Amino acid sequence: MSMERISHAVATGGLSLPEGKIALFGALAADGLGDLDPKSVDVIQTLHPEFTVWEKRACARTAPDGPYVAAIVTLPRARALSQDMIARAIKAVPDGLIIVNGDKNHGIEPILKALKPRVQLLGHVSKAHGKCLWFQSSDALADWALPEMSKNAEGDFTAPGVFSADAADPASRLLAEALPTTLKGRFADLGAGWGWLSREILKRPGVTQLHLVEAELSALNCARANVADDRASFHWHDALTWKPPVTLDGIVMNPPFHTGRKGEPSLGQNFITTAARLLEPHGQLWMVANRHLPYEATLEEKFRDVSEIAGTSKFKVLHAARPSRPKR
Repeated sequence: MSMERISHAVATGGLSLPEGKIALFGALAADGLGDLDPKSVDVIQTLHPEFTVWEKRACARTAPDGPYVAAIVTLPRARALSQDMIARAIKAVPDGLIIVNGDKNHGIEPILKALKPRVQLLGHVSKAHGKCLWFQSSDALADWALPEMSKNAEGDFTAPGVFSADAADPASRLLAEALPTTLKGRFADLGAGWGWLSREILKRPGVTQLHLVEAELSALNCARANVADDRASFHWHDALTWKPPVTLDGIVMNPPFHTGRKGEPSLGQNFITTAARLLEPHGQLWMVANRHLPYEATLEEKFRDVSEIAGTSKFKVLHAARPSRPKR
């Protein structure tokens, strides 16, 4: 739907796309390219599942390689990340058109309000529960740019838009407290984020290897800065399709359950299925989840032993052991 908004702006709103290379910041594969020529675009994407789809359709990059004649910014959920993305687009297009495209539930209205007193809008259109607006690149928004990573109040490196950037989230803290001190062997943290939970896992001396698997490159780069341990290895990958070099003795995870603003319990259920596949027959899983999420049935289907080992009114820590193998 996002690229339909661009096409609508070209057809009815006076938007004219220049000839030359255009950067697409945060474009989603499901939206496609609309009327754009794949040879004339660079897709700037740091989320691994999106990147892998885009690299089959067009030129996918994790950072811009400008200058470009124009940029199209697809707004993410986080306001600070949206502003930073617009600032990075301006840097990549020093003398061209900046097009901002976003859904209402991704904050396009506040961004429009913030832009109006600072840049001269050349036009905007509304379509499909969102807006598309455009203006000429200028340095008026230089203060929107954020460092790639910075230290939070607890001294850990985080990046704009990453989960729980201000501090370790309470669910991860609960999980870390519940982990046995006797963990040993080869482990993975699926959806490792910026590395706080991984660091807690590595406090167990019996852990010989820890694979940090994270789909968002900016979060993984923070994890590299936060986790200084020779036992750690870092993987920019979708946790659901990642394959370890050998099967694992244990997995610890605080899986996501949102895509955009919509809660999807199936995402966490898929993490459980993946964990069972990656573990040795004797392997164990420790995970934390919001109390209301329906994960027990999937755990009982994929593991022989399942129990809740800690919890609060908001969260539950679940332990599962001995993954079930499909009968041949």
